[in-house]
Amino acid sequence: MRKPISPRLHSVLDYVSAAAVAAAPKLLDFPRSATRACETFTGLYTPFAALTKSPAGVKPKIPLRVHRNADIALAVLLPVLPWALGFARHRAARNFFLALTAVTVVVTALTDWDAEPA
Repeated sequence: MRKPISPRLHSVLDYVSAAAVAAAPKLLDFPRSATRACETFTGLYTPFAALTKSPAGVKPKIPLRVHRNADIALAVLLPVLPWALGFARHRAARNFFLALTAVTVVVTALTDWDAEPA
C-alpha cells in the first residue's frame, strides 16, 4: 500500500519542522533548557535533512532508510526531554515537545520510504 507522504514532501516537512523548532523558544518564551534542546535539535536535524538522499537534499549521502530510523529514534526521545531536562513544568515548552513528537510519529508513519526519491 502506498503511503501519502512522498520523500519529496517529507524532506520539505523536515525543513519546516526545523524552522518551527528554531523559532519556538522566542515565540513561546521557553526556559533555557528547552531553548538549548531546540538549538541542539535544529543544529543536528537541519544538516541531517540536507545530507539525506531526498529531493531536497543539498549533498545527498544518507539513505532514506537511515533517515527513517533516525526519525523513529526521535519519536522515542522527544517526549522524554521535558522531564529529563527539567522543563516539564513549563507548559508551553512541554506541550511543544509533545506536539513535535506527535508530528514526528504521524509523518514517519505516513511516509512512503520505499518510493524513489525523485
